[in-house]
Amino acid sequence: MKHLPRGLWVLLAANVVIALGYGLIAPALPIFASTFGVSVTAVSAVISAFAVMRLAFAPATGRLVTVLGERRIYLTGLIIVAASTLACAFAASYWQLLIFRAAGGIGSTMFTVSAMALLIRLAPPQIRGRASGYFSAGFLIGNLTGPLIGAALIGGGLKLPFVVYAIALVIAAIGVAVLMPPVPAHAGSTPGAPAVVEAVTFATACRDSAYRAILASNFAQGWASMGVRIALVPLFITQGLGQSDAWAGVILAFYAGGNMVAILIAGRLSDRYGRRPVLLPGLAIAAASTLTLGYSPNLAVAVALTTIAGLGSGLFAPTHQAALGDVLGTSQRGGSALAAYGMASDLGAVVGPLAAGAVATVFGYGPAFLLTGLVVVVALVLWLPARETNPDGHPTAPDDAVPIDAPEQLNPAGRAPGRRVWSIRR
Repeated sequence: MKHLPRGLWVLLAANVVIALGYGLIAPALPIFASTFGVSVTAVSAVISAFAVMRLAFAPATGRLVTVLGERRIYLTGLIIVAASTLACAFAASYWQLLIFRAAGGIGSTMFTVSAMALLIRLAPPQIRGRASGYFSAGFLIGNLTGPLIGAALIGGGLKLPFVVYAIALVIAAIGVAVLMPPVPAHAGSTPGAPAVVEAVTFATACRDSAYRAILASNFAQGWASMGVRIALVPLFITQGLGQSDAWAGVILAFYAGGNMVAILIAGRLSDRYGRRPVLLPGLAIAAASTLTLGYSPNLAVAVALTTIAGLGSGLFAPTHQAALGDVLGTSQRGGSALAAYGMASDLGAVVGPLAAGAVATVFGYGPAFLLTGLVVVVALVLWLPARETNPDGHPTAPDDAVPIDAPEQLNPAGRAPGRRVWSIRR
């Protein structure tokens, strides 16, 4: 079994710190915003502003990573979020808090896009699934423990969680800058000379059936797991089933538990047997459990379905990350294709709660979760004809290859329709 390189372990450790801090300020942010005497809608706007800026700045981040490199943009993003978070702690008005939090979204998308690029570059193809699983697990661990620590810190004042998170981000940035070894040069570069990198564009990547399916499953992940799960599941438990607020937190913990179990095995399985044999069952499980969740007759059924949904998400989320690395190749830096991957999840996380919330208001929770499940079904349908990016546990192409998925262009050359051809960039 090939070991993960040191640079990847540094990246994974930093990811835990980032996720821990994100969860750490989660309970404090809405309470702090409400102290300025604004409405619930205005409080929600502070939270949404972060996601909106992530979404808006992602294309520019892809270009910056291409020009300036993953490591530099990653560190810059960490510093921007640290500065904006510290500024939030000392915001004197609602509008200052809104602006400072929105600025943090810019830094967040910088380190998120560059982290994915680094993950693809640093993880050898043979263990890319396992590395993606560790990456997802680290984020989940941080999100689970962060709110607990944040709730304890609130006792020392609402500003304290923001200060602690800012300090943690600075420590993470220093750790990455000092401990992470130089990122390997891109294929085709001359030692001592700047690497000439031709990043995979969004238009080029969209010719690949696997990439189109990856975008769909990441959009579904953002909609169902990052959006509706947080926004609607607690309301369904308290309002739809008449349970206490405590059970709303417990059911999210069951989801996270199922997620963690699946994540720990999904990466290894996809490295050994291919991406689709892990991804397709995961999407099917997540779709089936989500479609029926809103019709749960009691708490026990809701807990079981939520746990099953966590298992399904844990199977497909890290696996499509590994598939993205297979598609883009380790020699590719940034680019609009990588940025679009992050945007798909952010878009789902923004649109999902709004759409499902509107449906729940008019028609009830059953149709709202039915809509969410259908989004996952669409992703599953797009994956059914998609190619396997890692058949039999082997890379599908050299790391400096760009995929071409246009059978109509291949037939004149005498190749069978649908056969995979790779164009090597030198």
